[in-house]
Amino acid sequence: MSSSSKRAVVLLSGGMDSAVTLAIARAQGFACYALSVEYGQRHASELAAAQRVAARYAVAHKTVSVDLRSIGGSALTDDIAVPQDTDQSGGGGGIPVTYVPARNTIMLSLALGWAEVLGAQDIFCGVNAVDYSGYPDCRPEFIEAFERLANLATKAGVEGAKLSVHAPLIRLSKADIVRRGNELGVDFATTVSCYQADDDGRACGHCDACRLRALGFAEAGVADRTRYR
Repeated sequence: MSSSSKRAVVLLSGGMDSAVTLAIARAQGFACYALSVEYGQRHASELAAAQRVAARYAVAHKTVSVDLRSIGGSALTDDIAVPQDTDQSGGGGGIPVTYVPARNTIMLSLALGWAEVLGAQDIFCGVNAVDYSGYPDCRPEFIEAFERLANLATKAGVEGAKLSVHAPLIRLSKADIVRRGNELGVDFATTVSCYQADDDGRACGHCDACRLRALGFAEAGVADRTRYR
């Protein structure tokens, strides 16, 4: 079966990385099904951004709810302050407080379940280990391990349908991601990356996600159309 006739589930948060990942999957000829997860995140305006991105690409889109706020443990799901004007890139300072316990494992599991229902053998996610390697579930080793799990733990895998987990941005810098998205025509203005964006999706400009995003545009030499409050 050629890629043009294959389905893929794409995790779509509404941030710039997931939007570029969706654009890459489409460019590779996959029929994409976008999946967003409402997990109790502080920056819920990302979900509205995900709807805009999915609509722009005219792909099927659904949002699944999982209450990770009930277990907390992260600045994104608990009453913990989001760090301001600090440099957490590169993972040198340990695991950031914005790490959400088991989030990527849960999201990929949901994507895996929907992929089985759709008969899709491919899952795309926008994890990145270069600019923000403090997250343990953004490492290549994690993606490789989850792919092995997917083929062991599913009816599709047991019956011989090889399941693949793609993380096309995992070794790219933020500037490289901006360049790739620009080449593919991604409208970055529709995306929201800020950890504490307001209800209209306007960014704070001070959290680590904002700083990394701005640096990526600057280093790529691409105009930053992020909306700031």
